[in-house]
Amino acid sequence: MGAPAEVGAVVLMAGRLGVAGRPMPSGGRVEGADVTDDRRVRLRPGTSGDLPAIEGMNTAAVPAVNDLSAEEVAWFAEATHTFLVAEVGGVGDGPDGAPAPAGFLFGLEGPGIDYASVNYRWFCERYERFLYVDRIVVDPPAQGLGVGRSLYEAFAVRADGQSHLCAEVNVRPRNDRSLAFHEAFGFRAVGEQETGSEGKRVRMFALEL
Repeated sequence: MGAPAEVGAVVLMAGRLGVAGRPMPSGGRVEGADVTDDRRVRLRPGTSGDLPAIEGMNTAAVPAVNDLSAEEVAWFAEATHTFLVAEVGGVGDGPDGAPAPAGFLFGLEGPGIDYASVNYRWFCERYERFLYVDRIVVDPPAQGLGVGRSLYEAFAVRADGQSHLCAEVNVRPRNDRSLAFHEAFGFRAVGEQETGSEGKRVRMFALEL
């Protein structure tokens, strides 16, 4: 299938803010790490087996993000530069005791992706090489545990020659918590634009890597 149309968005993330970059955040653990604190964030690459949970998590976050069909979720899983899933022990555990996804991030590289998002294109017109957070969603029970911060930092350390980490946040309707997150994280506001969908306006953010 072709790329979805305008679907980029950033949902409010959890607290305990930090500055993106190196090293990995103390609250996060990469795949295979030994986790002794059941409430600690563990990050791993997303897989096809995560897609139903990702679709449900995204749907629950609407209207903060645009809805995605199962086919669109699958497209992102294939097209992304980075597809990360966060797990937090004791949050959303399944019947077998295995942790369910507590958050996820779809991150793209730009330019070069055949993607109709006006926000992605805005950054393509201004940066030669960049990483773009298309969407990040944190399940409500996991908010406040550093999931959003961990996902952002894990994406930032994957930069390989890209100059900036880019994202946009709603200013109409206004998402004050997400705006505060990005400002505290070290992002700089670099513009605003109307998206043409129901009066929505977004602020464009960039973080130098």
